[in-house]
Amino acid sequence: MRLLLLFLPLLLFLSSCETTSEPFPPPGENGDESAIVNAFPELSFTRPLDIQNAGDGTDRLFVVEQEGVISVFSNDPEAQDAEVFLDIRERVNDGANEQGLLGLAFHPDFESNRYVYVNYTAYGPSRTVISRFEVSSNDPNRADAGSEVELLSYNQPQGNHNGGHLAFGPDGYLYIASGDGGGGGDPGNNAQDRTNLLGAILRIDVDNPQNGNQYGIPADNPFVNNNEGFREEIFAYGLRNPWRFSFDAETEVLWAADVGQSDREVIHIIENGRNYGWNIVEGSICYPPGSSCETDGLEMPVYEYDHSQGDRSITGGFVYRGSAYPQLYGYYIYGDFISGRIWALDISDTENPSNTEIYNANFNIPSFGVDEQNEIYIAGFDGTIYLLGSGAAEAL
Repeated sequence: MRLLLLFLPLLLFLSSCETTSEPFPPPGENGDESAIVNAFPELSFTRPLDIQNAGDGTDRLFVVEQEGVISVFSNDPEAQDAEVFLDIRERVNDGANEQGLLGLAFHPDFESNRYVYVNYTAYGPSRTVISRFEVSSNDPNRADAGSEVELLSYNQPQGNHNGGHLAFGPDGYLYIASGDGGGGGDPGNNAQDRTNLLGAILRIDVDNPQNGNQYGIPADNPFVNNNEGFREEIFAYGLRNPWRFSFDAETEVLWAADVGQSDREVIHIIENGRNYGWNIVEGSICYPPGSSCETDGLEMPVYEYDHSQGDRSITGGFVYRGSAYPQLYGYYIYGDFISGRIWALDISDTENPSNTEIYNANFNIPSFGVDEQNEIYIAGFDGTIYLLGSGAAEAL
């Protein structure tokens, strides 16, 4: 019952306050059932929200569970057990909407310093916390819960739109997805207000602390040394609820999915200092719908879709750079949390992008992940971790 009660508000808010009465199709009804496979039939997780690898050559996978647990296991389809890597349930507020343990990232020098970073929502006051933990020198499958160093925290006005994703970029800096603080339409105008950390992609230097903080500001962040009171941590802004971003492993381009309000789900290419428009626009249209607006200086999405087909909450994925399915190479694989549909997007022709449905799942999709070979995994909110299969490539 507790799982159901926690699931319902997440579903409602990720769906931009809309619901659908259409039932999920059974697996394989809309698409080849070999498009995804149960990657680890003996394993099950509680509300999995993120999948990561350590990049250390051990070929382990780490699953972030919303309640405050990170599990680790061997990337082996015959894996029988997952160990608890980190348990911070007593610190995590997962009681409402989209709160919880939301993101995990491994330091680029993880093999030597054993540092991992997490993003979670905490109690009293309700806030986002970015913290570092250190993995035990005696047990590589266990992070020391007592080693927490809080790098950054900021208050959250509402329980939803927390963003939550973390990733180190090719530049070695830590990127952080931050939502607009919640509430329909961004009532605080946070996404356009650069004096706070909401509605933005943040970028910090965890290796060179400055000014008494646990982190520094990269010298080329867009608002370094400004005189307007803008937060120097901001890398890009004008986002509603960026729900998963990733760097293309080949081109290093930063892709982000931004969950829409009432009409559009959006995919952006994120660049330094750019304004992605929320809440002036929702995707490429003025917000509220039907209004007029000035769009000069705003970045339009590279792709968007509306809600007419029951797709209401985008989940960002990855550009496929694995070797198992050459047909998918270079396609951006992403999905929709509500509908369960998964697509392959090709924007090589920017005027006429190609978006192909490769599967219609019977579960909600909160996240995608990759292993050390860049093969793509899908976190099912049903507790299962799936692997992109041969049918996905055959759908193109």
